[in-house]
Amino acid sequence: MTGSTDGKPAAAEHPDPDGPADGAPHGTAGSGLHLRAGSTAAGPYALDVDPGRAGWGYSSLRVLELDPGGSHEFDAGDSEWIVLPLSGGCTVSTEGVTFSLHGRGSVFEGVSDFAYVPRDAKATVASEAGGRFALTGARCTRRLPARYGPASGVPVELRGSGNCSRQVNNFAAAGVFEADQLIAVEVLTPGGNWSSYPPHKHDEHRPGVESELEEIYYFEIAPHRTDGDAIPGLGYQRVSPSGPGSSTDVLAEVRDGDAVLIPDGWHGPSMAAPGHDMYYLNVMAGPGLERAWLICDHPDHAWIRGSWEHQPVDPRLPLYEAPTVEGEGSK
Repeated sequence: MTGSTDGKPAAAEHPDPDGPADGAPHGTAGSGLHLRAGSTAAGPYALDVDPGRAGWGYSSLRVLELDPGGSHEFDAGDSEWIVLPLSGGCTVSTEGVTFSLHGRGSVFEGVSDFAYVPRDAKATVASEAGGRFALTGARCTRRLPARYGPASGVPVELRGSGNCSRQVNNFAAAGVFEADQLIAVEVLTPGGNWSSYPPHKHDEHRPGVESELEEIYYFEIAPHRTDGDAIPGLGYQRVSPSGPGSSTDVLAEVRDGDAVLIPDGWHGPSMAAPGHDMYYLNVMAGPGLERAWLICDHPDHAWIRGSWEHQPVDPRLPLYEAPTVEGEGSK
């Protein structure tokens, strides 16, 4: 990444790709871009990645775990945040208002409502029944108001077809929910399918063509249930160098709670093992003045899009729809 001259924070230099083993903080590691579940745990956070740990300028992700009756206060600092329930419900109190988030049983059971916390604010997340909550963040300059995002307002999109079919919950996509720099979506891939395909990139600023965005993939993998047992699942994530200045090269076996950091490069496919649906949360931000998700497909694989019109969408999709009734949570 290069320094910014547009008033945004300057990004850090990319780490050396030949650094520590998997699970190490991203200081000097290509393999360290794969963060195994628990490797970045800190306090109440099962996952804690900020720009300092990632070695870049903007994107953050925390996964907060609360016991029944638990609460946690955090300082937004120089970043905007969205609190998104992964399992369970909660309240988010900030700027003198409290948002009640209905949440969901799990990421495989439904769309969730969410709450936006502005930069330079303090917020408290509390949960009567306990749960797990993603805090998706991005360094920013504008201070927007705290807001509630209803589940009924989340566009659920089906992309691809055949064994490239996947579902995208566009809860904080550009053009869907206002933020300064943060872009965040959820992707659900049925077992045996590929998503993030064709491989694509967004590591250069090319107006109207491509955005420069750092990205975090956070994974949850549905277990296979049989005779009362839950057999853990797995998947695979590929990232490959996209050209001069891009050295990111990852082929990771991802399991429940893992994350992959993508500072640059062609990313995809994300491969779900047969029998195990895959979920990932994408968190993106970058130095551009325009908040946009503009991507460039890998030229060797872009042709696959042309084949989709001749195949049906996987009949397992959508795994669920957004609710049609307002009031999943209240302000």
